[in-house]
Amino acid sequence: MALGIGAMLSGMALPPVLRTLEEYRAAGAARYVASRLQRARMEAVRRSSNVAVRFTEAGELAMFVDANGNGVLSAEIRDGIDRQLGATERIGNDFTGVVLGTLPGLPSVEPGGAPPGADPIRLGSSNIASFTSMGTSSSGSVYLRSRTCQFVVRIYGDTGKTRILRFEERSRQWRMA
Repeated sequence: MALGIGAMLSGMALPPVLRTLEEYRAAGAARYVASRLQRARMEAVRRSSNVAVRFTEAGELAMFVDANGNGVLSAEIRDGIDRQLGATERIGNDFTGVVLGTLPGLPSVEPGGAPPGADPIRLGSSNIASFTSMGTSSSGSVYLRSRTCQFVVRIYGDTGKTRILRFEERSRQWRMA
């Protein structure tokens, strides 16, 4: 009898525990992405050169440095002109169940702005967040989610700083994480 009650109570407690674990992983992934962006910003200042973080929809990110003074460009990354700093990292390797993505029906982060739709990497026409030697950057957003929760890392161009927001399903609002 005691074993049956213990098993029933364990079964009832498991879903909230798994949801909390997913939330911690997604929040950790958002903080990790924000820290990688800030590292790129500091590298740009330290090197007196443009440094960028390139994201892929497969959940990878890599840092690149401008080698010829014209900014970090996709074509120059492809041609090996702008070189990679460090290894390519995959978010899902360190944060199981977290992907670059958006939950269906997600509203805009900005009041009156366009919702992100299915594009989790909102960095202009490319998937590159670029930082200058003055500490400024391109503006944009990178969306991360687990099965149950949604985060966004926002990059503010004038300052190059980042902010993490969490989407609250009940209120349908974005809040500071």
